[in-house]
Amino acid sequence: MTTAVLLGRLALAALFGALIGLEREFRAKEAGLRTHYLVALGSCLFMLLSLYGFSLSEVLATQPEIAAQSIRVDVARVAAQIVTGVGFLGAGMIVLHKRFVVGLTTAAAIWTTAAIGAAVGGGLWIVGGAATALTLAGLELFRLVDRRIGTAKHELDIAFWAADNEAVGRALAALNSIRGAAVAGYEAARHGDTGVHVSLQLVSSARGARPGSVLEALRDIPGVEPERVE
Repeated sequence: MTTAVLLGRLALAALFGALIGLEREFRAKEAGLRTHYLVALGSCLFMLLSLYGFSLSEVLATQPEIAAQSIRVDVARVAAQIVTGVGFLGAGMIVLHKRFVVGLTTAAAIWTTAAIGAAVGGGLWIVGGAATALTLAGLELFRLVDRRIGTAKHELDIAFWAADNEAVGRALAALNSIRGAAVAGYEAARHGDTGVHVSLQLVSSARGARPGSVLEALRDIPGVEPERVE
């Protein structure tokens, strides 16, 4: 294996990783261009090290006493450690934010990028390129599908004043009756004769609650004065 071919594999793996990283960067995700570039490059380097870094001929030349022994070389051990190591890196991308788990897609992208780098390092250039194309297609196409069928979720922060507890109940019932929406949790505090101040989070599908429609719905409820819908 010539040095030029090895350098070519490194460059190609880095390019594939950068392409996936650009998509994540465009979406303003936690791990972007540089992270995916380095993950693919590092995985490819580890794979090359596993395949060609431990030359059996060099070992036999320096230690002829083991030449007659049965020797078994496992080139998959380094690749297996790539999977484990990148798993820890991806876990750092997953966080809980406002009752939503975010970062799962980015973590999966990092894991896949590592596999692409390892594939290119192992000489599977076409497979690595196809995996890159499929990854990019999946990240973009499934986003469009989520928007089209309304499975994407978002959260609205809502605050309003209610004249009494009955008005609070009417408001909560109205919000829960919105198609594709549900109240995730709320806080209510009475302020003397002013009324009851309520703040809540409304979880909705992409085709469910809209800030404008929610605002109008609250205004139509007797005894309820909307303060904030965002």
